[in-house]
Parts: sequence; structure tokens; C-alpha cells
Amino acid sequence: MKKILFSLILVLLINQINGQEELSAFDIKNDADNYYKAKNYNLATHKYIKLIELSDFKSKKSIAAYSAACCLSLQKKVDSAFILLNQAIKYGFKYKSHLIQDSDLSNLHDTPKWKEIINLIPEPKTLNSNPELSKIVTKDIHHFWKAYDLSLKDSTNTHGIYKKYYFDKASEGMEDYMGSKVSSINSFIQHIQSHPKLYKTIKENTIKVDEYKIEIQKSFVNFKELYPEAKFPDVYFVVGAFTSAGTVSPSGLLIGINQMSDGKNVNTDELDFGDKLLMNKSKYVPNVVAHELIHFQQEGMKKDTITLGYVIKEGMADFMGELISGDTANRKIFEWAKGKEKQIWSDFKKDMYYDRYYKWIANYNTSSENSYPDLGYWIGYEICKSYCENAKDKKQAIYDMLHIQDYRKFLTDSKWEKKLDKMK
Repeated sequence: MKKILFSLILVLLINQINGQEELSAFDIKNDADNYYKAKNYNLATHKYIKLIELSDFKSKKSIAAYSAACCLSLQKKVDSAFILLNQAIKYGFKYKSHLIQDSDLSNLHDTPKWKEIINLIPEPKTLNSNPELSKIVTKDIHHFWKAYDLSLKDSTNTHGIYKKYYFDKASEGMEDYMGSKVSSINSFIQHIQSHPKLYKTIKENTIKVDEYKIEIQKSFVNFKELYPEAKFPDVYFVVGAFTSAGTVSPSGLLIGINQMSDGKNVNTDELDFGDKLLMNKSKYVPNVVAHELIHFQQEGMKKDTITLGYVIKEGMADFMGELISGDTANRKIFEWAKGKEKQIWSDFKKDMYYDRYYKWIANYNTSSENSYPDLGYWIGYEICKSYCENAKDKKQAIYDMLHIQDYRKFLTDSKWEKKLDKMK
């Protein structure tokens, strides 16, 4: 009965949208989010349900269904909200604590179905405190290359091949990566096909990951010594669409290995200026993993929207990642910043107490030789490094950084600006 009711609701809502001009899933999500922010929950619901239909990845479907459920709850359409929550769980929704605390769903709390829904969501994985027990998963890389080779032999069936041999075989980590960092299977294929020289020359470097496992686990052990409270997730390596070299999810650390595959004999001629900067040498793989490991520990930090907070979080991952792995993953940025420190800081101060992270982080689309991207990483690194240099107890400094509650005070305590004033 629930399936029939959901189908009826889905058909009714989609029929109301079908008369509109066809939009991409990306555009529909933007529309849905904007309607939600404007408190037009009825139109937002329609858009989110359309997004369920259009999305290729389960994690995108689950978030769209969850968002639709929130909108329906806010309209006091309780039964429909539960149907969409069930859909979200069917597609793998795993954020149990978020659901329980989400005020958008408060209209559902006093109903008998509320506890049933909560019980349907599995408990989060127990976080591992032993660095030697973390799994390093590379099977998605090998699945990609099988699909890639088959697609070259049968170009008329490219979508079906990638879906069958790569996406349908996705690990838990790959599911999360694709859902958060890749818009669709078609956009993924378009990226691969538009860079034939690159993908003909990076295979050897992408499958080198197995050689780095010892270095990765060594950095995990080093971090345990610095921060005994550390948790150690599994690490998943995937081939993405050049939208993220690394991120984290409840599944673990997710690394886009194709962005970490530069080296001798690799042809990057097809990459634009920004993408060439995104491309890193494969030898930095352990450093990128170390960077993402630090992000995995940052739940204790205050959530804030000022740019200073964003850059401290990213720079901290670079700084601590360097401490445990021997180098930073963003060496290019640090080399470019030499001699420009005071000017960079002067420019940053105009933005640091506003929500303008887009000018300092992930701004490769507007980059040029005179306007280097991701300078926020360098700024945050220098602030954290200065804080640690001035701390008497280094282990306590690591703990304090991972539990920052006041970014303005942390900047003052770091004495970074005083250090900068002394530079020539």
C-alpha cells in the first residue's frame, strides 16, 4: 500500500513539473534549494521529487528524498513526509543523528511512525581507534580501468559499460564520492572522453596506490601519537570527474586518484590552467590522505560561516597532515606565496569576517598566473603553524586546534600577525 501511495504522489507531482522546460539535475537542485530558502515548500517539494527521478547516484537520491520529506513535514503533510523518508532510507540515508535533531521534521515527532523510521536507519559504524585496522580500498580504480578499456572497444555503448562495470560495482566510499562530487554518469563520461591524452597516460600512476599503503598507515600511526583521541576511517580511492582530489564522508576518506596521478610521461595538454593546478603528482598521495584524515577529526570545531573559520580548517589539515606525513599536499600554493605573504594577508583581512570563502578556497575557475587559487589553505596553514610554534605543550596544541570554538581568538593566540610583521 505504501509503494502504491508513493507512486501516486510521485506521478501527481512530476506531472505538475513536466510542462516546464527540461532542466539539468544541477539546475533543479538549485531551484529546489532556493525555493526551500524562500520557504516555498510546495514548489521545493516538487523539485526535490523530480531530482530523485533524475539523479544517477543513490546518495543523491537519498538526500533529495530526505529534503522532500522535510518540505512535506513543514507543510504538515505528515503521511507523505513519511513516505519520502522511507524512500530516503531505501536509497541509503545514513545520517541518523541529523534526522533526530532536524527541526524541519518536528511535526512528525508525536506520531507512532517516528520511532519506526528512526529504527530503520542503521547505527553509524563504530569509529576505529587503531590506525593499523583501517582498510585501504583500491578496487574501484581497477573497475574503472576495465570499464575504460571496454568502452574504447565499444564506443556505441559507453554509458552502459561504465554503469555495469564501474558504477554498479561501486564501493561504499565510491557511492559517497560520486553522490557528493559528480553530477551524473553522463558528466563523468564527458570528462573522460574530453581528455583522451590524459587518460591514455595516467593508468600506471593511478594503480601505484598499493605502493603507498605503508606510508599511509605510517602517517596514521604518527597521528595517533600526536592525538591519542584520533579515529581512523577506511580510505577509498576512486576515479572521479576532476571535481575533488579528496573529501570525507561517514564511509571514510575518499580520494579522487586521477587528480593525484601526474608524473613523468603524463600528458596534461588537455587541461586548462586551473585543472593543471588541481593535478598533483602521485608521490603526494600519502600527503593528501593525511590531509583528509585531519578533516575527519574536526567534528569538535565550531561550525561557523566566516571565511577565517573555513581557511583555518583547511590550513590545519595541511599543517597537521605535513606533521604526520612529511609534506603538504599543496606544495604548489606554498611556493607561489613566497615573497607575497603581506599582500595576501592584506587582501584576506578584507574578507575574513564575512562569508566569502569562495574567494579563497576552491576558486580554480577564476584562477590565473597572477591570481592563484586556494590561497586560503596557505593562510590557515601559517596561522596553525604559528599557534603550534608558540605553544609550550605541542600535544595540547593539537587538541586545542581540533576543538576551536572562537576563530577570532585563535587568530590572536596564534600571534601570526606579529610573526608576519617581522618578515622582510
